[in-house]
Formats: sequence, C-alpha cells, structure tokens
Amino acid sequence: MLLHEGGLVKSVKFKNYQYVGDPINAVKIFNEKEIDEIVILDIDATRSQRGPDFQKISEIAGEAFIPLAYGGGISSITDVQKLFYIGVEKVILNYQAFRQPALITESAKMVGSQSVVVSIDVNKNWLGKYKVFIKNGGENTGENPVEYVRQVVAAGAGEIFLNVIGRDGTYEGYDLDFINEFCSVVNVPVVVCGGASSIGDFAAAVKKGASAVAAGSMFVFQRPHQAVLISYPSQEELTRKLFSI
Repeated sequence: MLLHEGGLVKSVKFKNYQYVGDPINAVKIFNEKEIDEIVILDIDATRSQRGPDFQKISEIAGEAFIPLAYGGGISSITDVQKLFYIGVEKVILNYQAFRQPALITESAKMVGSQSVVVSIDVNKNWLGKYKVFIKNGGENTGENPVEYVRQVVAAGAGEIFLNVIGRDGTYEGYDLDFINEFCSVVNVPVVVCGGASSIGDFAAAVKKGASAVAAGSMFVFQRPHQAVLISYPSQEELTRKLFSI
C-alpha cells in the first residue's frame, strides 16, 4: 500500500499515481480477505523531508489484524521506537539505509533484526544494468544491487524488500533472472515486488529463490479497465498453487 497525500494510491514504474481509496477502508477489506502481511510505504515523507505521520499510522495499525510493516520518513531510532509503540511490527528503511547504515544496526539491536527490513528499489541504467535507486526512484546511487544487499545485511537487516521499478504496475511478471541472481547471495528472507499479475508469477518467483512475494495492482485493480476492486486469492488457492512447488 502506497500512501500519497493521505490517500492510498498505486503507481506504474513509480509514476502516474492512481487514487485507490482510503487506507483505513482498504485495511478493513484486506483483514476480511485474510492476507498475510501489509506493507505500507509513505512515498511523500522522505521527498518532503518529514518524518512518519504517526497519527495516520496509528489509525491504520488500529484496524490491522495482520502483521503491519511501515516505511517512509524514518530517520532516527526515536522514530523506530514510536512506530513499534503504536503497533507496527516491522520498520522498512530505504533512503536512510543508504545514507546512514548505522540506523540499520541501531534498529536491529533495539527491536531485533527480524523486524528491520531494508527496501531496495532497483532500475536499469542506460546500459541495461540494474542499479540501486533512492528517493522514490528519482536518484541513481550507482550501487550494484548484489553488492549493496551484502552491505545492508552485514549492517543488521533481517529482511529485504526488493522492488523492480521497471516492472512496477506493469503486470509483466517478476524479473526472474535478476531475482535468481539477487537471492543467491542473500542469507535473509527476500520479499520481491514489481510486475505480478497472477499466482503463477508468485510461484515462479519463489522457485527462483524469493522467500515471499508482494503485489499491489494485482490486488486493487480489476482489469482490463483498471477499475478499483480490492481482491485477494483464497487461502485454498494459494495453498494449492504455492505450497505444492
């Protein structure tokens, strides 16, 4: 779930935001759908140079009956403490993971590495090579994702949220070759995101080494007209198609 100007939006390649609805209502629906975990990313916070909206996050956490992970604007250990106090179970670091990796280490010491997620956004440069991007995909760090993930894991990250910008919202499927390369060097869980259109895409990513899979557009839009309709596969369908691989 992407928070933008207080509402829930979905993007295509980290641009072209489409309003989906009120995040509280969305969480209530996802509760009923028995999803496994919600990832909430405030995409305005870092760009606006502000911290997390603790009031909004508290309201969302109060409605979420499933594990909740939050990222956006976290810049200090005090922010991490506040988020856990109001009900967040995992914190997600992206910009500050790159700018001050010591925050990863501090957070892991305080809440445990299993609750500290580093979000890595990657996109191809003009040579077709994947690089790590920050600031909602607006700044190319020049970092090689495979080398960078080793650094953040060494700093204390207990989980990686890997988002391929060029696949975001496209329904083209995950970049399986890259996922295989990336996951082969990581000894912590990797959640992959960007491009899912079916449970078959989920299964393919898991076969390539992903520990878990995430999706946005697939769960909030009804194609072909992109009408907003929050949906989620039944637990029976997920079990049959995923746990049998």
